[in-house]
Amino acid sequence: MQQTDGAAPAWLFSFVDLAFLMLIAMTQLAPDPGAKIPNLGEMIVPKVGAAASTEMGDSAAEVWQLRVHPPEEEATSPYELVRVTDGEAVDDGARIEAEALRVQLADLKAGSLAKPMLAPHEDSRSQDMLEAAAMLEELWPGRRRATVSRVFDRG
Repeated sequence: MQQTDGAAPAWLFSFVDLAFLMLIAMTQLAPDPGAKIPNLGEMIVPKVGAAASTEMGDSAAEVWQLRVHPPEEEATSPYELVRVTDGEAVDDGARIEAEALRVQLADLKAGSLAKPMLAPHEDSRSQDMLEAAAMLEELWPGRRRATVSRVFDRG
């Protein structure tokens, strides 16, 4: 397939033409309606800092905090459910296991109380924080979102 006028070979034109037609056809195909679409979700990521879990707004009189502590040898569970009034913990919450926490959260929900604030310690395990967030999401479903605060180089 040689051409004598110095132009590109004829097969190259056919190949480019075929590729262009395939591109058009692939962009016009609809996705499979029976295919499972992954359920992508977001989560609220609390700001972790010195005052992140203790600052309360003026309008908040009484709220609940679900605190997630770092792993410690003397504590068997990282979870603590604490009632906070005017920015101060009313009672010293005891550490509770995940199943007992689930029951207490269900009791709060049954009492029509607001969703507890998730307050993880900066050294807590990610898995523990995610499990606590999942428990809250089960009982108080809402719009899923994530908040990301950019950390600048401190050097």
